[in-house]
Amino acid sequence: MRKRSPVSEIMSKNIIALNKSESLERAELLFKRHNIRHIPVVSKESIIGMLSYTDLLRISFADATDDDDSVDTIVYNMFTIEQVMTKNLISVSSDTSIKEVAEILSKKGFHALPVVDGSILVGIVTTTDLINYLLKQY
Repeated sequence: MRKRSPVSEIMSKNIIALNKSESLERAELLFKRHNIRHIPVVSKESIIGMLSYTDLLRISFADATDDDDSVDTIVYNMFTIEQVMTKNLISVSSDTSIKEVAEILSKKGFHALPVVDGSILVGIVTTTDLINYLLKQY
């Protein structure tokens, strides 16, 4: 295991992102279609927030029942992505070490961090990425 491996080696570069003007219904569709739990919210190429699947669960009945999707739609129409997303983000650059990223995630209790070079979102790193990296080491 290399001690100074950059997070760019394990981060997801194929970013699924949302614009703040998109609907929460679209966000739920992306979460389910791509089997992901975190979606960066961007304005052009700059990140302005992060939406997690847990954020949606807090305001809806998502996955509580498969019987009536209209309930979720009504609740989703009451909020905007900007109202639900996390705004004050901690981010890392692509040359931040994997060890440093692991320390941030464990100390802050986060499950994902945006990877930003300059002001441009270049990736996202999750606890799953870290676990997969560790598994490859053994």
